[in-house]
Amino acid sequence: MIEASGGNLLQAKLSYGMIGGGPGSFIGDVHRKAAAFDGNCMLVAGCFSNSYENTLQTGQSLGISEARLSENVYMMAHAEAARPDGIKFVSITSPNYNHYDAAKAFLEHGIHVVCEKPLVFEIAQAEELIALAKAKDLLFCVMYSYSGSPMMREAREIVRSGKIGTVLTVVGEYAQGWLAQALEKSDQKQASWRTDPSIAGISNCIGDIGSHIEHTVSFITGLKIKRLCARLETIGLDRLLDTNASVLLEYENGASGNYWASQIAIGCDNRLVVRIYGTKGAIEWYQEDGNYLKVTYLDQPTQIFSRGNGYLSPAAANRIPSGHPEGYYEAFANVYNQFTLALNKKIAGQTLTAADLDFPDGDAGLDGVKFINACVESSKQDASWVHLGL
Repeated sequence: MIEASGGNLLQAKLSYGMIGGGPGSFIGDVHRKAAAFDGNCMLVAGCFSNSYENTLQTGQSLGISEARLSENVYMMAHAEAARPDGIKFVSITSPNYNHYDAAKAFLEHGIHVVCEKPLVFEIAQAEELIALAKAKDLLFCVMYSYSGSPMMREAREIVRSGKIGTVLTVVGEYAQGWLAQALEKSDQKQASWRTDPSIAGISNCIGDIGSHIEHTVSFITGLKIKRLCARLETIGLDRLLDTNASVLLEYENGASGNYWASQIAIGCDNRLVVRIYGTKGAIEWYQEDGNYLKVTYLDQPTQIFSRGNGYLSPAAANRIPSGHPEGYYEAFANVYNQFTLALNKKIAGQTLTAADLDFPDGDAGLDGVKFINACVESSKQDASWVHLGL
């Protein structure tokens, strides 16, 4: 199939600001590139670092006026809300500890929010932000980026259609090997903050990548976790947070789950894998080979679905023809495109439908925070069963 889709040249270009994403940031640069994919957004303001000097340096490199660069999130939210040409939304890409304060500051000033995951540290904080967004009638997106992958969306359509029947059991894993060495001892920025509880929060491995398993399973299956038991291991000299975790789960419909997340799995790069088994069939998705989906129906040979082909549902929208791999940046871009389409429609005074709002929202962020907290609580209790309500 040669046709491609994606992007919307008719919608207005939205001005936005960024929190975080300064010197040495990985995810901030990803967000900037993804937001720019469809020409829908223009970065015009920022507080890119705790250091104003670093913010000025980053802003200058991005061609942003010094007048739109701020020393902290509170000054930026106030300044942008007061401008007649102020930003329409903010993208929060800073480390975890800053998410709550930043999101609250912009929501209070009536500015729509896109925030990196995990949303916040505490359940009450997530609930407060969700309530604030609803009270202010603001869009609130939590960047679980893999939900923008076409074949992950196709997997969701297969489950929704009932083709694999009732989901019985789920196996999810997210394996990396990058923290098998103590990189934080060499001042490697990404390792340093992720292993620091004051910045990362109560969990590293489960919080950073285990939360992606939780959301991927939830997104595809619609299942809600009833209870879980978790064993979190802190592997690595003098580390304070987990780097390896195993979780057993029971969902509200009675199905079972088994998750493994690790950052010390030597030989694994970024292996997010989800296997879903139902009464009529099964599906498997591998993020590192994300343009394909393995589908098996009862008493039929296994099929490999390939992104970009006409036999897929409209949900698996493709940007480029089949055989040309779409990947990480495109998944982020798909979420940004969906969010900005909805925001443009909202600004125009049009009614938003469920299809318009098909991006990870505050409730998805809350589910992730509940999952992380329950895993930590269970591990502290010798891997005892903990209900998601804690």
